Amino acid sequence: MRGVILDLVPGDALELAGVFFAALSGGLAAVRKRFDLVGVLVLAWAAGLGGGLLRDVLIGAIPPVGISDWRLVAAAVLAGAVTFFWHPRLERLRRSIIVLDAGALALFVLSGTMKGLEYGVGPLAAVFVGVLTGVGGGILRDLLTNEAPLLFQDKQLYAIPALAGAALTAALAGLGALGPLSQAGVLALVLGFRLLSLRLGWAAPGPWEGRTGRRGSGRM
Repeated sequence: MRGVILDLVPGDALELAGVFFAALSGGLAAVRKRFDLVGVLVLAWAAGLGGGLLRDVLIGAIPPVGISDWRLVAAAVLAGAVTFFWHPRLERLRRSIIVLDAGALALFVLSGTMKGLEYGVGPLAAVFVGVLTGVGGGILRDLLTNEAPLLFQDKQLYAIPALAGAALTAALAGLGALGPLSQAGVLALVLGFRLLSLRLGWAAPGPWEGRTGRRGSGRM
């Protein structure tokens, strides 16, 4: 991720903050499942760095930053430790953590898409890896806790803001217009889209049932 994020704010600080706040969600999920300390730390690492790990494997960025950058690993482990010892307080700050998690999503989508473009994977593939960077950690978190991924079972808009941000990033890069201000605009789009959808209760549509509204009619 390094070197591909906003010039307006130090990239390293944004990366570390994004990993830390995403890892908190993994730590909290582990605590709710009554995992031990090792389980909490592992799940925090998976939630904070899992998306970047999957992205780097797909685009050939070896070794992945999720296992090679000690600062990012330390940020995820620190989030796990904080969750393990102070989870009652974090539960009371749930709304704040949701906002921070949305910010981490925006950051990961932007950095993931840009890293894909830097590695020459093409605009379409860059959009896919950008979305994967944003949502991959949450998917790994849910799978490791033996839950159906929230991304698939919950109709909250999560992947759609990520897709919008990744597509906009790739389009701006193709036009040569991906500067600091446009990057800030992408972050604002993903963050605002995600938070507004939560505030207004926007949801992805379920299976279309046709005009009759009946399920399982048996017709092919």
